[in-house]
Amino acid sequence: MVFSGGSGSGSGCSPGAGGGGSSRAPHEELSMFQLPTLNFSPEQVASVCETLEETGDIERLGRFLWSLPVAPGACEAINKHESILRARAVVAFHTGNFRDLYHILENHKFTKESHGKLQAMWLEAHYQEAEKLRGRPLGPVDKYRVRKKFPLPRTIWDGEQKTHCFKERTRSLLREWYLQDPYPNPSKKRELAQATGLTPTQVGNWFKNRRQRDRAAAAKNRLQHQAIGQSGMRSLAEPGCPTHSSAESPSTAASPTTSVSSLTERAETGTSILSVTSSDSECDV
Repeated sequence: MVFSGGSGSGSGCSPGAGGGGSSRAPHEELSMFQLPTLNFSPEQVASVCETLEETGDIERLGRFLWSLPVAPGACEAINKHESILRARAVVAFHTGNFRDLYHILENHKFTKESHGKLQAMWLEAHYQEAEKLRGRPLGPVDKYRVRKKFPLPRTIWDGEQKTHCFKERTRSLLREWYLQDPYPNPSKKRELAQATGLTPTQVGNWFKNRRQRDRAAAAKNRLQHQAIGQSGMRSLAEPGCPTHSSAESPSTAASPTTSVSSLTERAETGTSILSVTSSDSECDV
């Protein structure tokens, strides 16, 4: 479908759409570059917005909102439709136009079904602005301070205290994908974002944090096993330590070093890494 190129303000309405009150000459109105006005109803516009938002085609969604001609008098109805307002917010977020995003979210009341996605965009936008201002990634304490400074507006929040940890279903899905591929490409991140209701940035941060936790756990295990091995060797070297007679079984005599060696080997090969980080309530991503 081809839409006429309007100079709309991003609200889904092109100023002067419909041709009413135009002072232009007839030959200008019939310019070869001008297409007839398409009289879409607010419901039709909303349906297109929902489809493009669900498929993740944000670029086409943005072009649709900016160039869409509408029937005269329909602008007010379109600007009150939740699906269209949410689509405008999504486009503003993905294009980095956070001022428009905040304006939309603060000045329009949204239903609970839209709260999760809009809250994630509100927080992520403020996180990105804070990171740009500070010139470094935010830690958990930094993010907490950002949330305190920029609380969720009541238009996208029902007043209930919100935990900033992912739901169990979301964590389970993220873990399943992580076991399959700890380094998802952008396409997989978008797919997983659609499945979990998160943003691709949140998904990417979760995978990055999980990899960091696994590496830290592996390093900690190696240090612990090395300490155990050194302690065992010192105890064997101390004076008065009972020596093993030749009558003892080989497994008993070799147990101090054999067990340490096997534990160290498992830690270095990574066979026990994932089990160490089973407690992963994902917060502040």
